Amino acid sequence: MTDDSTPDIVTSSQPLRMTDGASADLLIYRPASAPPRAALLWLPAMGVGARHYDGLARALAARGVAVALHEWRGLGSSDRRASRRANWGYRELLGDDLPASLAALRRSVPDVPVHVGGHSLGGQLACLLAAMAIQPPAGVVLVGSGAPYWRRFKSWVVLAYIAAPALANLVGRLPGRRIGFGGNEARGVIADWSRSGRKGTYSAKGLRVDLEAALRRQSAPVLALRLRDDWLAPAASLEFLLGKMPDAPSQVHLVSPVDLDGQAADHFTWMKAPSAIACRIAEGL
Repeated sequence: MTDDSTPDIVTSSQPLRMTDGASADLLIYRPASAPPRAALLWLPAMGVGARHYDGLARALAARGVAVALHEWRGLGSSDRRASRRANWGYRELLGDDLPASLAALRRSVPDVPVHVGGHSLGGQLACLLAAMAIQPPAGVVLVGSGAPYWRRFKSWVVLAYIAAPALANLVGRLPGRRIGFGGNEARGVIADWSRSGRKGTYSAKGLRVDLEAALRRQSAPVLALRLRDDWLAPAASLEFLLGKMPDAPSQVHLVSPVDLDGQAADHFTWMKAPSAIACRIAEGL
């Protein structure tokens, strides 16, 4: 269907069902007037629903890039909600959900280069998806992302990697909406995330893949946009993440308030006016 509010963009919603029965909708945006020149699977930040990136997807589609917005398990259109009885981790995300979205995008826009990318945690998992994919993507795009290793942040951050899993185990999920960090996250996701923050290495409980070795083999080029005022993804954390992919050529661009019409160049504010970010990504692709 064509979206009346943006007549030059075609939007669609494709239902996906995972191997364990979980389901969610993949939101796809395509230019209406001509075939797309590239495609991008976009992974949101932790706790952020896919529809919050509608502006970014439209801005990219207007520049000839087809975009698929992945929905995290437990949010938005997903039929799962984290609880003491419903739990999952990186194993389900990397082994089931993300490959399903990537395959659906490839079917929707065949014969164009397909990239993967994401914001914050989404960027980290985009790197891991690229490293694990049987058919490697054409490239990886990062916005406000970096490895969460505590030594690349202020030292007190390590306390969050201890407190978050403890709270999640106590409550049955991380009550992110209540504490102001992330969404209502599954215990397994928080366990895998906090482990990478404490140890500086990626692993997923139950996933029989050496993620660090896979990253070392990842050779798709990486375009990284670092936000100047983003304390959640500082330069040191981005450098640490890129260092895990020595065979992947990378470009890093700094985004300042000047690029965002005077708005703060921090972790989330750019989402309110994403045109400048979309322009950088489209040029990079």
